[in-house]
Amino acid sequence: MSPSLSQDESQTTIGNRKFKVGKRLLLFDIDGTLIHSGGAGVQALISAFRERFGITDDLRGIEIAGMTDSGIVASILKKYNIPATTENVSAFLDSYVHFSLELPRREGKLLPGVLELLEKLKSRRHVVLALLTGNVSRGAQLKLEHYGVWHFFEFGAFADDHQDRNRLGSFARARARERHGREFSASQIDVIGDTPRDIACGKAIGARTIAVATGKWSRQQLAEHQPDFLIDDLSDVDGVIHTLGW
Repeated sequence: MSPSLSQDESQTTIGNRKFKVGKRLLLFDIDGTLIHSGGAGVQALISAFRERFGITDDLRGIEIAGMTDSGIVASILKKYNIPATTENVSAFLDSYVHFSLELPRREGKLLPGVLELLEKLKSRRHVVLALLTGNVSRGAQLKLEHYGVWHFFEFGAFADDHQDRNRLGSFARARARERHGREFSASQIDVIGDTPRDIACGKAIGARTIAVATGKWSRQQLAEHQPDFLIDDLSDVDGVIHTLGW
């Protein structure tokens, strides 16, 4: 008779042997990792800035990928010497979320393998699926509901929590503790993303970092930031799960 498994464990088979697998917290980025929104996010920022402040800017000089929404807004306001007060940032983000409702008009998509991967991971009781993203929570929900995958994630850490992406990991860990009644050690956490900032925020909490070259950064550029794992995309679902021990 095989030993029983606790609620924090699952079982995997390698060769003819079965092994217990401990609980893991998987923290996914959104843009460039799970989806491509077809430029909807940038267009929503442009429209929101024009509506709230009467200024038209194509934002080409503003760093966006891997940044938090609140950090992007602060950079835009700074460019035009507009005080990045709580009121100004909140007003900008409110308009941004409003214009994000135009997602259906854009030619975005789920990235290869994402849906199948989430479906398989959701069925594994040792895996906790959550988000660690620079999106504000309302924007994240709009995007992922539009592409039909919001329901896979239990909770998240968002730009609402902190402007500095490297601080978001602690919020995700705290929410995991609240929901599961246990502490997740750094060795039990994976941060999955497509930018050097995703790698950095994972390293900030000592997590294992998985870089996916499906965004604007090439495999070679991501490799310079020394993620623990570097993969081209998530299309080989079984291979990804096997390699990462999920």
